[in-house]
Amino acid sequence: GIADVRDESDRSGMRLVVELKRGEDEQVVANQLFKFTPLQTTYSIINLAIDRGQPRTLTLRGLLDSYIDHRKEVIRRRTRYLLRKAEERKHIVEGLRIAVDNIDEVIALIRSCDDREGARAKLSERFGLSERQAQAIVDMRLGSLTGLEREKLVAEIADLNDILDREARVVEMIEADLTDLEARFGDERRTEISDEELDGGFDIAELIAEDLMVVTVSRDGYIKRVPADIYRAQGRGGRGVRGSDAKEGDALKSVFAAGTHDFLLCFSNRGKVFWLKVYTLPEGSRTSKGRSIHNLLPMAEGEEITNVQRVVEFDSESCVFFATQRGVVKKTALEAYSRPKKGGIWAIQLAADDSVVGVGLTQPGDTIVLATANGRSIRFDEAAARQMGRTARGVRGIRLRADDEVVGMVVADPEASLLTATETGHGKRTPVDQYPIKGRGGYGVIDIRVTARNGRVVGVGLCRDGDDIMFITGSGMMVRTPCVDLSVIGRNTQGVRLVNLKAGDSLVAMDVVSESDLERYALPEASPGPETDSGAEEASEGAGEEAGEAGGE
Repeated sequence: GIADVRDESDRSGMRLVVELKRGEDEQVVANQLFKFTPLQTTYSIINLAIDRGQPRTLTLRGLLDSYIDHRKEVIRRRTRYLLRKAEERKHIVEGLRIAVDNIDEVIALIRSCDDREGARAKLSERFGLSERQAQAIVDMRLGSLTGLEREKLVAEIADLNDILDREARVVEMIEADLTDLEARFGDERRTEISDEELDGGFDIAELIAEDLMVVTVSRDGYIKRVPADIYRAQGRGGRGVRGSDAKEGDALKSVFAAGTHDFLLCFSNRGKVFWLKVYTLPEGSRTSKGRSIHNLLPMAEGEEITNVQRVVEFDSESCVFFATQRGVVKKTALEAYSRPKKGGIWAIQLAADDSVVGVGLTQPGDTIVLATANGRSIRFDEAAARQMGRTARGVRGIRLRADDEVVGMVVADPEASLLTATETGHGKRTPVDQYPIKGRGGYGVIDIRVTARNGRVVGVGLCRDGDDIMFITGSGMMVRTPCVDLSVIGRNTQGVRLVNLKAGDSLVAMDVVSESDLERYALPEASPGPETDSGAEEASEGAGEEAGEAGGE
């Protein structure tokens, strides 16, 4: 029922004009042509194309013409390339045919020459060959040439010239290409497009593979995750590999191992906590600086993340135990942090000059160890701090002397060891049971001798024989060492060298990768480290252990 269809599209939109044959009913034809249904959705189309090297907005006819012109140019350029190659081959073959016709003379001439250069020159002189023809005779075995090869090339060259000379041949090739595409890819749609919602919604976490990551956070708030198997284990005293290429003036502050599906509770200097999933962190290379955490969390101006805690799941028995730089501790139920808000929620009230330095998960019966920069430590029962709400300030955990501050906190295990590391790369591993349980709020006992050789304490961690230790230096170097390589020595000692630091560098952080994570993700075993003479470094266990002094809240 259609007499004619023409395109009257312009820049204002696409418009097809349909002329009907005499006597045809317009509504009937429209229903058959468009399977007409009431208009429900409007689709906006931008007919933008690169036409002769320039971006242009085209009509429907213009788009088709531009596509055809492009295909013609592609076919012609391809044909010219094939023609050039065929003519070059024909030139070589003509030289080889001359050699075949004079095979005995060619062989004798080549045998009389001392080298290939001389043979090529004599062939060119004797038979009037070009340099390329003579080289082909010297290089090829004449028996590989068939008598019909030249005729094939002549026919191929004639066909290619015909394509370039006749427009109709090019159009035929375009049609053949489209027909081939339709035959290969014109099958029925294999996926169903539906507006139905999935039961329970779509969870992106289901597409994320479980893997162990090393998460690093810099002093200026740059965070990233790197697969843990990139950091090859080394023996005690190794120099390590570069763990981050921090920007000028920045340095790595903390590192910890976490699974891709673990939760990260990010505690800020203003006492708020934010949520992150490990797989949402940017994955970087070993030396990349990562991404600013300000781009991942809605923090206020001047707010900084001071501690990041890994949480596998929010259970009803666990509590979050806080320790601050000024010696304050607080215990709050873990479930209180299981319902995050977009802008974060309050975790603890802090004094103006205080900040969170340690966060751990505790169970009833656990004990807490606090360590200070001047080598003091205190161990007390977690029940000594009553459970409080999220916005509470907390109570005193350790009494500090002048110029001292808390640098770390661990939830103690009597069967594990406490690893203490100092800024010069020294430290020690001491059984937890050598730290007596005292009352909360005292001065504590000596953890490590703070001397000119050791410097101040930068961190503590709980470790076992099967664990690995991750050390970070201020210049971004990272060392991964098996815990079993560190000898167990007494509490009141100077310790041994843990990291071989370069001149001007210092240790800034450490973390423990548990044995269960190493087995779960099958990380590479430790490689033997460099031989070190640790006998001279290990200090003898001195007497004179200081008793902790009692103190109130």
